[in-house]
Amino acid sequence: MEKPATRIDWTANSCRLLKATAAEFEKTRPFAGLSIGTGIHLEPKTVALLMTLRAGGARLICTGNLNSTQPVTVEFLRAQGITVFATQTTDPAAHARSLEAVLAEKPDLLLDNGGDLFAIAADRLYANLLGGTEETTSGRTRLLPMRETLAMPILVINDSPIKQFAENKHAVGQSLFESYMRFTNRSTNGKRVTVFGYGACGKGTAACFRNAFSTVSVVDIDPVTSLEAHLDGFATPLREQAIRSADVIATVTGFPGIVTAADLPLIKDGAVLMNGGHFPHEIDVAAFRSHSDVVDIDRYEADFIDTFHLKDGRSFHVLGGGHMANLAGPRPLGNSVESMDIGFTLQARCLERVAKRGVGAESCIVPVPADIDAMVASAYLDLAR
Repeated sequence: MEKPATRIDWTANSCRLLKATAAEFEKTRPFAGLSIGTGIHLEPKTVALLMTLRAGGARLICTGNLNSTQPVTVEFLRAQGITVFATQTTDPAAHARSLEAVLAEKPDLLLDNGGDLFAIAADRLYANLLGGTEETTSGRTRLLPMRETLAMPILVINDSPIKQFAENKHAVGQSLFESYMRFTNRSTNGKRVTVFGYGACGKGTAACFRNAFSTVSVVDIDPVTSLEAHLDGFATPLREQAIRSADVIATVTGFPGIVTAADLPLIKDGAVLMNGGHFPHEIDVAAFRSHSDVVDIDRYEADFIDTFHLKDGRSFHVLGGGHMANLAGPRPLGNSVESMDIGFTLQARCLERVAKRGVGAESCIVPVPADIDAMVASAYLDLAR
C-alpha cells in the first residue's frame, strides 16, 4: 500500500552512519541532562544529525544560517518538540536575533557553523558552557583571535582530513557544479571557468567543471597552492586575466572581497558569478548594486538570478545573491547525503567527546581528534563493504 513520504524521510533513511550512531546513542545517552544549541543550515540532512543528538538525550535549541533555512525543515523539527528560533532570511539583523535567542537559553554545548554562536558567547561567557564544535574554515578563522577568551574545547570539523576530502573536495565540487546547472540550465561545455581558491573545495570545484568539458583556470594567493593547481593541469593566469577571460567565476575561499566593484571593468559580458563560500561576502554584490557603472538590474525572481547591466553595454549575472549557491535558489539540495552523513557523524562524535569531558581547554579551536577520524572512517567502510 502506498504512503506519502518526504525528502526528510528520504534523507534520514539514506544517512546510514547517523542511523547507526543514533541507535548506539539511545543506549549510551552521552547527552543526558545536557542541552545543545545549534546554528547550522536547517535542511533535511541537518534533521538527521539533530535527531541523532536527541537520541543521545540532548535537549536541542536550534537556529540556522543566513539564506539557507528551509521552512519545511523548521516545521518538522517543531512538530518533534524541538525549540527552533529561525526564519528563512537574508537579513543579518534578523539572523542575529535568532542567535541571541539560542544563547539566551544558555545551552551546555554549541554546534556552530561560521562562528556565529561562539563569537557572541565570547562576549558573555556563562558557567555551564562546556564547549562544542565549529563546522567551517570561515568559522575557525573568525574564532582564532578569541581563543584565549573562549578557553574551552572547540573541535573544528573542517580540519578533519575526512571532512576535507569527503565533503569539501568531492561534495562541494559536485554540488556547485549542480548548482550552476540548476540555476542557469546552461551548458558547461567549452566554457571558461575561473575558480578562486584551491583548497579542498576549490580542488573539487575545478575538477568537476573540467570533467564537464570546461576550460578551467585557478587563482590562489598562495604560490605553492597555485603551483599545485598548475601541476594538476589547470591554467593559473594572473588574477586580472583570469577574470577577463571567465564565462563563469566561482569563489570558494572562505574570505571576503574576492570579487569586488573594482573588478567591474574586468568582468566579461555575459559572465556568471557564483559563490561557494560560507559567508555571502566573497562576491561584493551590495557594492555592485550601488555602483555608478551599474545602470539597471534585472531580477529573475523565481530563479534567484540578478543580471547587472553596465554603462558600456556589458551585463553579467549573479546566482543566489552571492549566497552559498548550493543552498540557495530553486530547490537547494546542498552537498550529497553521503558526504554529510560522514561529516555530521564527526559532529556527533566530537560533541560526545566534549560532553564526556574527554578534551580540555587546551583543545580550543583544534582539529578533530585522530581517533575520532579513524572511528568514523572505519564505521563508514564497514557499512559500504
